[in-house]
Amino acid sequence: MTQPQLYSSAVSRHLQLPNGLDGAEHAAFRALIDPYLMDGAALQSIEGMAREVMQALLADLPLPATVEAVTDLGAKYAVRVQQRWLGWQPGLEPRLLAWMEENRAASRSGDREWTARVARAFDEIIQGELALRRDHAGYPAGDDVTSRLMRDDRLGRPLRDEELVSILRNWTAGDLGSLALCTGVVLHALAENPALQAHLRAGLPVPAFDRVLDELLRQDSPFVANRRRATQHTTLAGVDIPTGTIVHVNWTAANRDPRTVSHPDGFGPEENAPANIVYGAGPHACPGRALSTLELRVFTQELLNATTRLSLAGETERELPPGGGYARVPLRLE
Repeated sequence: MTQPQLYSSAVSRHLQLPNGLDGAEHAAFRALIDPYLMDGAALQSIEGMAREVMQALLADLPLPATVEAVTDLGAKYAVRVQQRWLGWQPGLEPRLLAWMEENRAASRSGDREWTARVARAFDEIIQGELALRRDHAGYPAGDDVTSRLMRDDRLGRPLRDEELVSILRNWTAGDLGSLALCTGVVLHALAENPALQAHLRAGLPVPAFDRVLDELLRQDSPFVANRRRATQHTTLAGVDIPTGTIVHVNWTAANRDPRTVSHPDGFGPEENAPANIVYGAGPHACPGRALSTLELRVFTQELLNATTRLSLAGETERELPPGGGYARVPLRLE
């Protein structure tokens, strides 16, 4: 992560922008992509929209209510926020929710052909959105994020279709499932810890609130592993690694390493923040961290504002690698 000269991120057979690039090429794409995900004014606008989405979702749940946290709340919230941010058709929601379920099932099955079909299905959704925006000259006139990305020429040329699909896939396919799983982790933790619920309901400054969310994800990360390829013969923790070897980075283990986290099972949002690598580290650290954290904060705040108590309403179900977190969290809202 912090030695990209030794460990390349180019490990997939498929185009992955920007996370599958290295060096200057990676930096160029990050310079193009990061403003969409990190600009302060844009994030402020997204925050207002995300609150509207969550408030509307909760308005359809007369309290008290029993819900499944990941599918009834997290997945729907993630899809609706992403659709509005990117300017995609509202009618896509059922298709995207069904895709999320199939993608999770395909990933858990280990069936590569099924996983490949599911990936192609998502690419077709993106290609459909691109086609809707093209005029006779091939460029969209709209001002939504997808249209702006299609017109973006900061690389000295417009992005090719395969590049647009890869970027939008990274923003959506990855984020939809990840955000839904993160909501499951957070809500499971809050339902088991009334004192933490009360602490957050009392009101915390945004930085402190975000560190609580990061710490919950460090303790019970939905991001299990990633891969790197050794660019030269090296050693790691005394292990010989020949050139070209694929190395699996175990995020869960790294976030519980007693050499960097003094009390891995403890709850220390402030103490553990410097060593928390839920969103990675180094030049390939997740560019969507600010956006994902904002979305998760809004989700949690609005749910706490609309309720007086969260509790578990049944047996939870763990997600399996390559995912993480929870596949099912029955939740009682009062």
